[in-house]
Amino acid sequence: MSVYKHGNSPFYHFDFQHRGGRVHGSTGCTTRREAEAFEQVERDKAKALHKAQTRSRTSLAIDDVADRLWQAEAQHDAEPDATEANLARLIEYFGKATPLTDIDHTKVRALVAWRRGHRIARRGKRSKEEEAALPLVSPATVNRSTTAVLRRLFTFAKAEGARFDHEPKWKDLFLPEPEERVRELQEHEAEAFDAAMRDDYAPFFAFAGASGMRLNECVTLRWSEVNFGTRQIIRIGKRKQRVVFPIIDTIREIIFPLRGHDAEHVFIAAQTNRRQGRVKGVRYPITYSGVKAAWQRLRASLREVV
Repeated sequence: MSVYKHGNSPFYHFDFQHRGGRVHGSTGCTTRREAEAFEQVERDKAKALHKAQTRSRTSLAIDDVADRLWQAEAQHDAEPDATEANLARLIEYFGKATPLTDIDHTKVRALVAWRRGHRIARRGKRSKEEEAALPLVSPATVNRSTTAVLRRLFTFAKAEGARFDHEPKWKDLFLPEPEERVRELQEHEAEAFDAAMRDDYAPFFAFAGASGMRLNECVTLRWSEVNFGTRQIIRIGKRKQRVVFPIIDTIREIIFPLRGHDAEHVFIAAQTNRRQGRVKGVRYPITYSGVKAAWQRLRASLREVV
């Protein structure tokens, strides 16, 4: 074992070579026996990392994997800003140089516990007391913004050829989410809902309710995927498989009048501010965040009449 005392440090240090690469640093241990045990763990990590990198033939540092994922696909997500923020949060938590081979089930469980302690972000300045009073993020937010994103990094690395001997058990790490509560609107609530609905978002919400498609699929729907002749919407889903949605009469009545509004996107809406270099009042393709904001306003209109 190559452990030794270094300068005035009270801790033992380690320094060894593995497959032509030097691995060294402080053990944080004050006894030789503990230092040797620490070094053995580092040797095992080095072997696992070399084994995985030999298969994938590329860096498995979380920052590098996230960068390749972003360039390959994540930048084209329905809400790329959210994806970028979620990846950045993981990189900051683990550290840029941490290889995925070092992230095991125990470390992800600690990550989930850490994320559960976060509170919902709200705009505007608040005192510490007001910040502490904000509600905690929901289990669904933890799952979608943290656990699912990290699993996506592992899946992407495996597609590149990497193999993980101690990959986290993902099913055990996802938090249980409460079942969706389904409630029909009362007549006065439906009237308030319709009154609060923006005209430019009305076709989108009508389509989302009638089609049964996922929200992301509705937001990113393009005319090239709509065929009125065969009465089908054809999209490319996971594993590049064709997913077909029938255009029933109700759906046709919703989207047929929208032809010609935009050459590419089915659903467009008016810009409400001058952010992102856009012109206020001009219609642009809807975004995931824009849909969520519109839905929150609609829900607020219902709370006022309940």
